[in-house]
Amino acid sequence: MSTDRAENSDSTVEVRPAVVFEDVATLVGPKRSLTASVCFCLTYRLRNKEHNALHGTARGEKMRELCTLDPPPGVVAYQDGEPVGWAAVHPRAATSFAVNRRIPHLDDLAVWSLWCVRVRPGHRKQGITGKLIDGAVEHARANGAPAVEAYPVDNGGERVDMTMAYVGTRHMFEKAGFTVVAETDSVLDGFPRVLMRRNLRRH
Repeated sequence: MSTDRAENSDSTVEVRPAVVFEDVATLVGPKRSLTASVCFCLTYRLRNKEHNALHGTARGEKMRELCTLDPPPGVVAYQDGEPVGWAAVHPRAATSFAVNRRIPHLDDLAVWSLWCVRVRPGHRKQGITGKLIDGAVEHARANGAPAVEAYPVDNGGERVDMTMAYVGTRHMFEKAGFTVVAETDSVLDGFPRVLMRRNLRRH
């Protein structure tokens, strides 16, 4: 999907659809135990009722199931074959963003949502984040998406706490060809989130 040379490195970075559960678990699974009732990047992927019903191993099993579906739940960046980054991207209509009251629903366009970008410690500041975003966009394009939305913080260059950095920043998505199309009522780490889009339709 996306193969390139990482900045400041001779390693090859390739972005592929997230179809290997073990690789996804390495990136977004609980660090101490796969039975923990946290993460697996399901908060926005599922509607609240289904998400809140998942506990312990059920969260991991749900992500394992999603990795078998078409389309899978996102993309994974590999550096020399090792999973080093994750981006969650999926049709907005099948995520909680379809009913999110803080982030506006602009129109009836069948957009995809890109809501999480994470790179493993030890692999950051090598250009992998940009490759993940590009790979997620190409994954959406390959599956017929007319546009991709993201909901990053508009932090004005100020530091964002790492626990909240998964949403990305306005500058990060502007570099990837996204433009701000609306304000939102959502705030993370004290910063407002903006709705950004990248149009994939040919004019």
